[in-house]
Amino acid sequence: MAESESGQDKTEDPTEKRKTDSREKGEIARSKELNTLVIMLAGTGGLLVYGGGLALDLQEIMRLNFSLPREVVLDTGAMVRYLLHSGKIAILAVQPVLLTLVLAALIGPISLGGWLFAGKSLAPKFSRMNPASGLKRMFSSTALIELLKALAKFVLVLFVALSVLSADIDDLLQIAHEPLERALVHSLQLVGWSALWMACGLILIAAVDVPVQLYQSHQKLLMTKQEVRDEHKDSDGRPEVKQRIRQLQREMSQRRMMAAIPDADVVITNPTHYAVALKYDAEKGGAPVLLAKGSDFLALKIREIAVANEILLLESPALARSIFYSTELEEEIPAGLYLAVAQVLAYVYQIRQHRAGKGKRPDPLKDLPIPPDLRRDS
Repeated sequence: MAESESGQDKTEDPTEKRKTDSREKGEIARSKELNTLVIMLAGTGGLLVYGGGLALDLQEIMRLNFSLPREVVLDTGAMVRYLLHSGKIAILAVQPVLLTLVLAALIGPISLGGWLFAGKSLAPKFSRMNPASGLKRMFSSTALIELLKALAKFVLVLFVALSVLSADIDDLLQIAHEPLERALVHSLQLVGWSALWMACGLILIAAVDVPVQLYQSHQKLLMTKQEVRDEHKDSDGRPEVKQRIRQLQREMSQRRMMAAIPDADVVITNPTHYAVALKYDAEKGGAPVLLAKGSDFLALKIREIAVANEILLLESPALARSIFYSTELEEEIPAGLYLAVAQVLAYVYQIRQHRAGKGKRPDPLKDLPIPPDLRRDS
């Protein structure tokens, strides 16, 4: 079981953030044996496919340079022309094989782990230059595994090579008795098939190495329980910070709410435990809007601000509780309270008319119509 530097067991699967950070650092599963296998198979396959044309081009180069006419031998500038012409033929001859190898060199690494360009992995790390760390890596379990893989690969390739050579011994001897053109093509075919069989021998090594690399990469990413908890705190925000943010948000909301109370038409109270401030804009239409609400100490502050701004206080415990629990700040009251609030606003209007000397004092409101589903009895 993997252990962290603190001695705790790494028993937890890596989180997505841990995996993402690892990829950004270039720490992903890679298999050298898989890369070698892909390149070998591509190279030998390309040699078998394009080997015939390569043999003919090679024959053309040999014919061009080994059968020189007399005037060319005496021409001092002919050497450069023949060299350039031979180089052109050689480049065109090996171009298909080289392109195949380049493509394989790109496909091999991304076949395990995907495409990745990590700038952090290019940054110099002075810890890699530490001789003590280097010696530790040389005599580590990973180095031992690499040594065993190299020995196994050598023995396997040697066994396959000897088997192929012993099976093709007659063809190899026959090449000496064939014409030059036939011998060239035959030689390339033998080399291609021999290399292909040796490359296929690496399949076994790659089949073992790929799961090992995936397992080791997963083991490096394992986390302790404490690391998982710390990462959740960092990603979600530490509780004390989140609590402070919520507190500041509540304080800002309360300040905005208190600043809006002077615009209210009426403050309905419980009379002591609850207080709600309503505003109705006849020009905009719609339903009355809740500007402020509070309980206990906050209700007391709402009443104090209302008295200071000469806003009518109306005691209606049932209606105050209903609005308090059913309506959020800066929202319209629910449709079920329209009739009750309309009676309250009419009462407020009559009180204002009475205070202005334009009417008699209205009778106190009694038994406001509140639907049972909106009623919140204490």
